[in-house]
Formats: sequence, C-alpha cells, structure tokens
Amino acid sequence: MKRIRLMSSLALAVALAAGSASAQDISLHWNPRSGDVWVDSWLGDMNRYGNRYRDPFIDEMVRYHGAPRDLVTELLVNRRWAPGDVYYACALAQLIGRPCRYVADYWQANHGQGWGVVAKRLGIKPGSAEFHQLKRGFVPTYDRWSRPITLDDELRRAYPGRSGKPGKGHAPGHGNGHGNNGNGKGNNGRNKGHR
Repeated sequence: MKRIRLMSSLALAVALAAGSASAQDISLHWNPRSGDVWVDSWLGDMNRYGNRYRDPFIDEMVRYHGAPRDLVTELLVNRRWAPGDVYYACALAQLIGRPCRYVADYWQANHGQGWGVVAKRLGIKPGSAEFHQLKRGFVPTYDRWSRPITLDDELRRAYPGRSGKPGKGHAPGHGNGHGNNGNGKGNNGRNKGHR
C-alpha cells in the first residue's frame, strides 16, 4: 500500500513539474520574431498579462479583435499558446480581413520562422502602413486594460498627446503586472464592448 501511495505521489509531482516547465518555456524560450524589437518586447509583456489576467485578455480578443471565445480559450488552454501569439494572430487577422482561426491555423503550421515572416506571407510587409497600423493597435488595448505602455518614437508621433513613458519601472517585465495596481477594477466600467 505504501508503494502505491509513493508511486502516486511521484506521478503527481512529475505531472506538476511538467506543467510548471511548460509555463516557464513560454517565458524562457518564447521569441515571436516579429521583425520589430518594440513589438517583440510588448508581446512578451502581453504574455505576462494574459497569463495572470486570463479573463480580461480573452475579453479583449473577443470584443475588440472579433475572435470567438471558444477559439481563444482553445489556443490558450488546449494548444498552450502564449497570449502574445493569440493577440498577434487575432490582430493580424482583423487587419487582413480574415477570421482569427485562419491566421491561427496558418501560424500553427508555419510558425518556425516567426511572426515577421508569417505576416509578410499574409500581406503585411515590414515597415508598411499596415504593419504600423498593427503596431498602433497595442496602445488602445493597453488603455482598455488600464496598463501602462512605453511608446517608441513612431508611436509618440502617432499619439502626440501622450508622453510615451508611463513612469519609472514600467517597461515590459516591470511593475506589478496590472496597470491599475492590482485593484481589480480594470477600466472602471468604460468600454464594455462598445466602440
């Protein structure tokens, strides 16, 4: 009986360690390779946000990027996608006028060379007006999450009323992981799915 209990405990410990390693793999080995350092950094920050605040992340994909809730949940839970990949797939899909599922399936089959190559194959060339539109889309997403975002030179020109620097210590990977100091109020009732 002790041997069975020991084996069960060992199996549980291995399963928990494997799950933990998978979550760590996203942060340690994940590299979106979008072709833009700023985009890559903020997709990484989006991973941290989406892992910690899954429901608001899913709501964003559904409400503002037209993704079916069941697809977003499937990508995050069953396929174990990084939230940054889910965001980029859905944002890119919206920009090219295709369903998020189309881009997600394309990424699943062709992700080896990164988002920059995939976006180019789907018609979004690096540095194009469409690419800059995709990049500008990060800002309203972070605003809806009440999460600080640091703007690069291009985005400061696109959003001239913003300083571009949310404050000391809020670059990707810094801060408390939620722009509202973790008080759970999110956007204080604004933007409830209406544009």
